[in-house]
Amino acid sequence: MGLGVGIVGLPNVGKSTTFNALTKAQNAEAQNYPFCTIEPNKAIVPVPDKRLDELAKIVNPDKIQHSTIDFVDIAGLVRGASKGEGLGNQFLSNIREVEVILHMVRCFEDGNITHVEGDVNPLRDIEIIETELIYADISQLEKKIERLKKQAKGSKEAAAQLVIAEELYAHIGELQPVKTFENIDNEAFISLDKELRFLSNKDVIYGANVDEDTLSSGTNEYVEMVKEYAASVNSDVIVLCAKIEEELVGLEDDEARAFLDDLGVQESGLEQIIQKAFDKLGLQSYFTAGKVEVRAWTIRKNTKAPQAAAVIHNDFEKGFIKAEVISYEDYVKFGGETKCKDAGKLRLEGKDYVVQDGDIMHFRFNV
Repeated sequence: MGLGVGIVGLPNVGKSTTFNALTKAQNAEAQNYPFCTIEPNKAIVPVPDKRLDELAKIVNPDKIQHSTIDFVDIAGLVRGASKGEGLGNQFLSNIREVEVILHMVRCFEDGNITHVEGDVNPLRDIEIIETELIYADISQLEKKIERLKKQAKGSKEAAAQLVIAEELYAHIGELQPVKTFENIDNEAFISLDKELRFLSNKDVIYGANVDEDTLSSGTNEYVEMVKEYAASVNSDVIVLCAKIEEELVGLEDDEARAFLDDLGVQESGLEQIIQKAFDKLGLQSYFTAGKVEVRAWTIRKNTKAPQAAAVIHNDFEKGFIKAEVISYEDYVKFGGETKCKDAGKLRLEGKDYVVQDGDIMHFRFNV
């Protein structure tokens, strides 16, 4: 769907290791889900969804196909990136294209891994990157304001946008992120954001990269710092050990589960990241279930049935008649489509039906 998550962070915080684990997570033949590396720094990763496995037990399909999500390993960021330091310009152009940021933060001590700032301090590290994002937004907005001043003389729309742009400029000039701007719901602001794709207005998930001992215990002082900060800006934190995640993706499912059990961990960090990012992107899945395949189809939340059908094929939307719908819970409870029909659990829904996460659907159409 062209929606992506950008992994950012200072050098040596586990950013690339995490991406490598995602890259390997995996075109596993046993699972039959799609995986594709588009560029050296971009990958399409399957979204873990245990519901597909449950549906497969009932249907016994030839293959299972998961929803997917794009991850981009964005060039390392250093102080001065907004002014072109390091690979700053490449970093900024790439990050504008994603919808969600996974901000990796180092939360472990290791004398063998040099920290670019000299010591481990997650709050300082977060501030470095987020300040660079704001500086980049300031630079973009300055240029836009200059253009708007010329356009405003003959355009009411440009004049209205100029007012909001100058208010926003004052706000971020105090190094406050765009997302805390008070007029964020204003139409002129929305238009500005659509054009400029402000970096400091993107949803952020913080990835607290820890060592193995901390992963088992669940926290350390650095993790608590990140959690406290994330709570203050209404963001989520996922605790993971990037090194272990890379090891996990080379294991069979039962081996990986046993490994996690030994660590006292319920779910891998990668699974948490993928699922949380999928949710942050405002996405959900509905399913089709047949002998050929059990498949998850990705749609935006609050999508109506004809538009959901178009994800399979445009003709399904054009000729939409009705949708046959069974909830996931009923499908599993009664053991498949036929038994759900017998129990009166299959519904016929029209064009105004808002598809729910996990619906099993079959579309009636005529073109």
